[in-house]
Amino acid sequence: MTQPLTSQAILEVLQPVQDPELQKSLVDLNMIRNVQIDQGNVSFTLVLTTPACPLREFIVEDCQKAVRTLPGVQEVSIEVTAETPQQKSLPDRQGIAGVKNILAISSGKGGVGKSTIAVNVAVSLAQSGAKVGLLDADIYGPNDPTMLGLADAQVMVRQGPQGDVLEPAFNYGVKLVSMAFLIDKDQPVVWRGPMLNGVIRQFLYQVDWGELDYLLVDMPPGTGDAQLTMAQSVPMAGVVIVTTPQTVALLDSRKGLKMFQQLNVPVLGIVENMSYFIPPDMPDKKYDIFGSGGGQKTADELGVPLLGCVPLEIPLREGGDSGVPITISAPDSPSAKALREIANRIAGKVSVVALA
Repeated sequence: MTQPLTSQAILEVLQPVQDPELQKSLVDLNMIRNVQIDQGNVSFTLVLTTPACPLREFIVEDCQKAVRTLPGVQEVSIEVTAETPQQKSLPDRQGIAGVKNILAISSGKGGVGKSTIAVNVAVSLAQSGAKVGLLDADIYGPNDPTMLGLADAQVMVRQGPQGDVLEPAFNYGVKLVSMAFLIDKDQPVVWRGPMLNGVIRQFLYQVDWGELDYLLVDMPPGTGDAQLTMAQSVPMAGVVIVTTPQTVALLDSRKGLKMFQQLNVPVLGIVENMSYFIPPDMPDKKYDIFGSGGGQKTADELGVPLLGCVPLEIPLREGGDSGVPITISAPDSPSAKALREIANRIAGKVSVVALA
């Protein structure tokens, strides 16, 4: 005689199904909730660790296969939601209220397209349903407002209990704070280290960020005061290193990566930007303008993942200049697809670090 379907039986067959990145049972991780049975129709909620989960479809398919092995199951309905885990706190560093994960987008040298990566990753995460902020920590060369279509934005400063509070600008689902909002367009910032450190701390703690799953920090190039301020002020979920395949860029990226490792900041991986050029009149052609394979070789040598390779396309540059990121303006382009995959992988790595 066939045993009746029960919630316990559903959970038992789902016990072997694992989150592919965390490599732990979905049941043990409390990712299976609200199991309901209506005759042969089974429904439950799958709670992922990020809205940008790169393996969402595979997890759903594995769950459906497992439940259908039970006699009497006719339909399996799965509602997918997400609860982004909070990064681990550190006793000597001050977190930001409401912000779950702080991660840096950094590079060893300038000119590798770090801000392009930061802006498009932020937009991609927001498109997935995450709550995202972007802190433009490149005080001397703040370009994120232009890239996010916020070059003419006016930000408000209000009086809070602890002093002035800055309201971030907002576009494409991303909250943004930048030095560019506080100075004239052609005004240079001529500051020494202590002043730089002070404004970065203000951007961290005196901004109304609200509730965020991810706060991305677009770092200035190099291994200087801004990087030290970030690493020593806030607990960080990790850092992503941006480079090009060119040897000189890779040499500098290795130094930046080693610096964060020495500061005990998890290195989530390397992004190789400008991997190859795709001419607009010959979309099937690829030209390795800056060489090839450097990002993968460096990642292998340093024992960190290569998160993805982003091709160089004219619409990618045009999007940065016009204020419409390519993940918005040309979502089906090779660059946009690569950037979305990178954003998903970053979100997955952040969850692994938080739940490890």
